[in-house]
Order: sequence, then structure tokens, then C-alpha cells
Amino acid sequence: MAKGRLIGWNKYLSPKQLVLLLSFFVGCFSALAATLLKQFIHLIQHLLEVYLVQGEHTYWYLIFPMIGIALASLFVYYVVRDDISHGITKILYAISQRKSIIKAHNMWSSVVSSGLTIGFGGSVGAEAPIVLTGAAIGSNLAKLFHLDQKTMMLMIGCGAAGAIGGIFKAPIAGLVFTLEVLMMDLTMASVAPLLISSVTATAIAYLTSGSESMFALRVSEPFVMHRLPWYILLGLCCGLASLYFTRVTNRLEQWFKQRFRSIGTKIVVGGSVLGLLIFFFPPLYGEGYDVITDLINGESLRAFTDSPFSRFGSVTWILLLYFVAVILLKVVASVATNGGGGVGGIFAPSLFSGAIVGFVLARLLNTLGADVSEANFALVGMAGLMSGVMHAPLTGIFLIAELTGGYHLFMPLIIVAVVAYLFILVFEPHSLYAMRLAQKGELLTHNKDRSVLTLMHLDSVLETDLKTVSPEMTLGELVKVIAGSRRNLFPVIDNEGHLKGVLLLDEVRNIMFQPRLYNRFTVAQLMTAPPAVLPQTMPMEKVMETFEDTGAWNLPVVDDDHRYLGMVSKSKIFNSYRDVLVRFSDE
Repeated sequence: MAKGRLIGWNKYLSPKQLVLLLSFFVGCFSALAATLLKQFIHLIQHLLEVYLVQGEHTYWYLIFPMIGIALASLFVYYVVRDDISHGITKILYAISQRKSIIKAHNMWSSVVSSGLTIGFGGSVGAEAPIVLTGAAIGSNLAKLFHLDQKTMMLMIGCGAAGAIGGIFKAPIAGLVFTLEVLMMDLTMASVAPLLISSVTATAIAYLTSGSESMFALRVSEPFVMHRLPWYILLGLCCGLASLYFTRVTNRLEQWFKQRFRSIGTKIVVGGSVLGLLIFFFPPLYGEGYDVITDLINGESLRAFTDSPFSRFGSVTWILLLYFVAVILLKVVASVATNGGGGVGGIFAPSLFSGAIVGFVLARLLNTLGADVSEANFALVGMAGLMSGVMHAPLTGIFLIAELTGGYHLFMPLIIVAVVAYLFILVFEPHSLYAMRLAQKGELLTHNKDRSVLTLMHLDSVLETDLKTVSPEMTLGELVKVIAGSRRNLFPVIDNEGHLKGVLLLDEVRNIMFQPRLYNRFTVAQLMTAPPAVLPQTMPMEKVMETFEDTGAWNLPVVDDDHRYLGMVSKSKIFNSYRDVLVRFSDE
């Protein structure tokens, strides 16, 4: 009965009205999930600090991360029983390959696992898990109302926008993040729901945690034009740091995945590496937002005094070397956390590293005689590194402005974000989120043609009604097959189903009406090799490239064992392409 009432919603609301109403509820639920996750993390950290650490740098830091990773890993393995890492990548995959369907457990599983990971000191961020949670809420709510794939995609975007708005109190950044990172097109039909979700989530965040900015600036200096070259230099440094962050993360993740197979080994290795790093470099503990607050408010020594290296003094060069080491090791700490079995994202690590890059460059310039604001450089550096790592300059600009209230720094924010983004584009065409899918041809992009091809699958255009022939078949037997076929193409397969070649009607037309030749020729003598053979798993973009390169109109498809599965024609692809394009065209 309840399901019937849900299906009958159209008696009371138009489709557009329903979408706007659902976007409001998606924003509410996403904000509540973000609030719950933050409170869960703070509760664990508070209990550990009060009852064990008690404000001192102790050997507990060697143990805490492994405990958190172990709890999260066991929870995922025994309770969730699904891979929930790389939250943003999973959203992109769901949009492009799973018809925007995200599993229901993602509405809560990432909250629990990432809370355990970060609460015990995991060096990752809570943003990617909460964005996955919000997207799952949007997807499943749309599925509950039996909405079409395009609307489900929009609801996923609403969930992501609501999650960013709810966790950062940044409504504009939530909207821009969805458009930039999740590759959604900007249309009038999509802007309103995204804004409703983002603003609703932000309003709830204000109600639950107050109106103060996440990184409130105590003292701020205005932007002056004579410092413009230094900001360009900062953008280049952030671009270089983004390239380091992206490539090292990617390679270390692959190494972790290939080297360690068992859960126990991953927990021990990941937890041990992370514990040692945190013990010597306490700023690597958790998300690192306290360190960012210290840097933008001129209290950099606070992050240094808890380290064992503080006994060597706090002279400038020691402090700079220390923070450079923190930048380089933050990537290792993040990969050790996720590789060990923890759950978290790279959102917070990119903000953390960007703030330190900005601070280090500003301190170095001031030491050499320049006059720049260390707080402003730390603030703007966050936007630069985020823009480079995520390939999202607008998100970096608006997020940092909203996080800090630093709207007076829009000019340097834009300069640094754009320079860092343009720098990394030279070396990496895709963000860390997207490169895993891009390598498989499963990434949905803002390019309309590529997006439509990504949404198509080879199986959907496969033709299996062609009559096949065997290599031993005589010309006489072949003529009988031709007489009963409407096609002019015949795949040649052996007794085990392996593709041996293709036979074109044009190749035998001049001899097929000569009975005296019927026993002289066999199919093996008449067949030809196809211009190309398509593997079953080949992405549609590669399929179209193959058609263009070969000039063929029909190509055979085989499985991993080279067994014939069917034929694909260019005309069938064009028809399917047109149908998908109509379904996902702008309103």
C-alpha cells in the first residue's frame, strides 16, 4: 500500500515540484549526516584526550591510529561487506556505469567507518565519506519514488551539494563542487534543486554549530597589487605540490594494493606507519584542521612544540624543514590510513597541505626580505592545492572564501587557484578522483559526446542474429546459408566458438552461382580477417575510435577467450547514441 502511494505522487505534484521537494529533504538528511559524523569524530577524540592523552605528547599516538584502522576495517569487512573507499570515485562510477544507483548501505556505512578512522587519528578527511553518504541519500530517495536515471543523477548531485554545505557551511561551494567535480551540466532545471539542497544543509549546520566560520581569521590583511608576483609564485608551488600529491598517492595506493593482501597485514602495516609518522610529526594526526587554524592566525609554533624535533629549537630553518617534511609525509600518512583499511578522503589532506605550502613560502619570502602575510598565504594556499588535486578551481576559490570569511582575498584566491590548476593540467589531465575511471574509459565528463558514449555499453548494441559459418563448410553449403540470411556478413567460427574470420557476400558473389565450384572452395579459403576485433569490455569511446581508424562498418566482438559473441555495426551505435542523447539532453 505504501509503495502504491509513493508511485501515485504524480496525482498531487508535478515532476518539477517533486524534484524541488525531494531536494529539500536530501539537503536536510545530508546535513544531519554531516553533523552526526562531526560529532562522532569529536566524541572519540575528546574521550581519548581526556582519559588517555591528557594534553601531552605520549606513546599513545603510536597505538591510536592502528586501533581506529582496525575497527573501521573489521566493520567494513564483517558488517558492510563491500568496498566503500574512494567515495567521490564511487559516485562518479555510479553516475557513469550504474545508472546513478548507489547502494543503500552507503547512507550510513561511511559515517561509521570514517568516524572510527578519523576519531582515532587517521590522517584523512571526513568530506569524501559524507559526500558519498549524501549522494547515496539522494540516489535512494529518487529510487524510492521511481524517478528516471536523469533525475536520479540530479538527486545524487543534490546530496553531494548538501553534504558540502552541511559539513563546511559553504552553500556556494556545495553547488560549484557538484558542477565541477561530479561533471554535471549547468542547466536551469538543475541549479534550483542543487541550491535548495546546499542552502538547506548550510542552514541546518548554522543551527547545530553556530554561525562562526570554520577557520575564522582574527587578523586579516587586504590584498595589494605589488604582491601579485608572489601569489603567482604561490600558485606554481601549489601546482607542483598538487602534482606530487596526486602521483605519490596514486603510486602508493597501487603499491599497497599489490603488496599486501590480507586484512591483518594491511592493518599492521598501515597502522604502524601512520603511528610512527604521527608520533614524530603530530600535525599529521587526524584531519589537521587545528593546525590550519594555528597557521592562519599566526600561531605556527603551536604545531611544532609537540614534536620531538622541538628540542632542537625553533629557529626559522628548522621550522621550515619540519613543515616541508610534514607536506611530503602527509601523502604517505593518508595512503597508510586508507591502505591499512581505514576510510577517509583527500579533501582535508589537500586543504592541510595547501595551508602549509602557503605558510612555508610566506615564511621563506619574509626571511629573504619580502613582506607578505603568512596568514593570507596559508589561506590562499588551501585553494591552490585543492584546485590542483581536485581539478576544481572554482570549488577551491569559493570554499576557502566561505570557510574563512576571507572574501576580501578573492583576487589572490583566483590567481593562485587558476595558476595551480593550469600547472597540473600540463602533467595530469584528470583529477585524483577521476583518473581511476578515466583509465578504464568509465568517466563521465562535461564533453557531451564522451558523456553519451560513457553511458552506453557494448552489450546494448551487440547484434547476435547473424548466421555463422564454419571454416570447413563448402561453397555449396555456404550458398544455402546465404539464401536463408538477410545479412551480407557471416562470422566464421570453429567448433569451439572461436572467431576465425569473417566472410563478406561481395567476396563470393561472382562464384556463388557456379555449381561446378561448390565443392572446390571452402569457407576457410574465402574468408578474410576482420579490420579489428573488439573485446567485450572495451569502452564505447574506444569502440568508436576503432571504427574511425579502420573505416569499418561492422566489427566482431569476442570474449577473453576469443570466442565470438556477436557483431557491432556503426549504424546501431548511432541509433543508440541518438536515444541516449535525447534522454540526457538539456531541458
